[in-house]
Amino acid sequence: MRVSRRLAVLVNPTAGAGRALAALPPIREELERIGADFRVVETTSAEHAREEARAAAAAGEPVGALGGDGLVGTLAGVLCGTGIPLAVLPGGRGNDLARVLGIPTEPAAAARVAVEGQERAIDVAEVNDISYVGIASCGFDSEANRIANDAKLIRGNLVYMYAALRALAAWKHAKFEVIVDGERHSISGWSVAVANSKAYGGGMYLSAHAELDDGRLDVMLSSATSKLHFLRSLPKVFNGSHVDQPNLQFVRGERVEIHADRPFMVYADGDAVGELPVTIRVAKQVLHVIVPTD
Repeated sequence: MRVSRRLAVLVNPTAGAGRALAALPPIREELERIGADFRVVETTSAEHAREEARAAAAAGEPVGALGGDGLVGTLAGVLCGTGIPLAVLPGGRGNDLARVLGIPTEPAAAARVAVEGQERAIDVAEVNDISYVGIASCGFDSEANRIANDAKLIRGNLVYMYAALRALAAWKHAKFEVIVDGERHSISGWSVAVANSKAYGGGMYLSAHAELDDGRLDVMLSSATSKLHFLRSLPKVFNGSHVDQPNLQFVRGERVEIHADRPFMVYADGDAVGELPVTIRVAKQVLHVIVPTD
């Protein structure tokens, strides 16, 4: 379906260490070349992005998210349930939702999809009233995310591997209690991840079986193993072949509560969204995203 209405392109200028801002000129040039009606807004904060998305939705404008998965998740919370479509213009470090949806990372190609693509309805998850589209996680992932977000000198997806190795050096296993649709699960180990989508961390297919439109959350419980086992298993996450390991348990449901024996920040779509304990829910097929035509 061709988007004929005016496209509001919201840009996070700090995403991907300036990658989003660098992608703006070729995106603008391609939109002009194909005769798209569009406007560009550089956002100054998450709240500013939400305000601009609300204004666009009120005007019936499809919204383009030029930034990382964090911006996509932020805008999803505004647009879900409105019927206003969201175009993902990859400009972050990980760009995992674009990867799962088959949206090209090359700016001009992504711009063409934004105008000429078709709509697909997907689920949106929510942690303590904060929306996300990818994966929320805590435990070992909390430490790795914090290190990745603080890293200044390492560019691109290598930052996620660097962060994992740094976090591994100081890690001590934690105890988690997870309640999925009323069923209680207790583990001691690495982490808990609640997936709406398959991938996070720049191409790590943590929940390779997760689907974006099934109305369910895929919960991964990672029990204790040695650090050597963790290191050997880490490369497998990039193709999803880690899922058959005996220390991993997968549970599916619509409502997830997470508790732990020590404080952890929960990260979703790469951003800190709150400390444990948290409750996570999913809303089925409430967000329309623009994807490549079949």
